[in-house]
Amino acid sequence: MTEGSPPVRIDVFTIFPDLIDGFAEASLLGKARRNGLLDVRAHDLRSETRDPHRSVDDAPFGGGAGMVLMAEPVFACVEAVDPPRPLFLLGPGGRRLDQALARDLAAGEGFSLLCGRYEGVDARVARHLVDDELSVGDYVLNGGEVAAMVVLEAVGRLVPGVMGNQTSGDDESFSDGLLEYPQYTRPAEFRGWAVPEVLRSGDHARIARWRRAQALHRTLERRPDLVAARGGLTDEDQRLLAEFAADPVDPADPADPAGPVGPVGP
Repeated sequence: MTEGSPPVRIDVFTIFPDLIDGFAEASLLGKARRNGLLDVRAHDLRSETRDPHRSVDDAPFGGGAGMVLMAEPVFACVEAVDPPRPLFLLGPGGRRLDQALARDLAAGEGFSLLCGRYEGVDARVARHLVDDELSVGDYVLNGGEVAAMVVLEAVGRLVPGVMGNQTSGDDESFSDGLLEYPQYTRPAEFRGWAVPEVLRSGDHARIARWRRAQALHRTLERRPDLVAARGGLTDEDQRLLAEFAADPVDPADPADPAGPVGPVGP
C-alpha cells in the first residue's frame, strides 16, 4: 500500500452488524479507519429480506435440530453490495487462517467475510457464491462474528501504516515459521527475577542471536510441528541452541550462556 492509495476494504456480512462496527472502531483498527488505511463495512443480512419478520433462516430439509441460514437473503445482500473478492465463508470446515494468509490478505486491495449462524449455511452459498471457506481453529462458535473479529485483527494490523513501527510484525510468532522470543521491560529485576544480561548488554548482534535462539527453543518445546514444517533445524540453528540456553534460567546459574546477571540497573 503506497501513499495516496485507497484503503484496504473489508466487507463483513452478518446478522449482527453492530458487533462488527463496534469492534472495528476500537483500538488500532479504529485509528486505522480514521486515518484512511482500513475501510471496514458491516452489512446486515436482513437488509434485503422482504417478509414482515425479515427472516434469514429456516428449518433444514431432511429434519434435524436447529435452523439453517437461507441462500436467498445471503445472495441478495451480497449481490446488492458487490463486495471486494475473495469472499470467505467463516466456519470450522474452512481453510485455516495463519500468519502467511493474514499477510497475503493485508497486502491486497480487500476481501469479504460471510458470518455463518444457527446450524449452518445453505450449501448453495458455499458452492455458488463464496470463493473459499475460512476457519480460525478447530472449535465451534455460535456464529461467525467472533471469527470475523479475529480475521479483522490479524489482517488489519498488518496493513502497511497501521502499526506505528512497521518492523513490529517482523519478529512476531509465525512470521518466520517460529514462535516469538520472550520479551522483557522495566524493571530489570522483579521479585528476584532478573532480565537476562544479554538484553541489557547493548550488544545488538548478540541480542539478535539470543532472540533467535529463544524463538527456536520455544518452538521446539511448544510447537515442534512448526520446526518440522520448516524442514528441521539448520546448522546455524543448532549452533544458536548450543550457544544460548532456553529462557528462563536461574539468574544465579553461572552456566547461563546469556551471562551472569551482574548489577541490576533501572
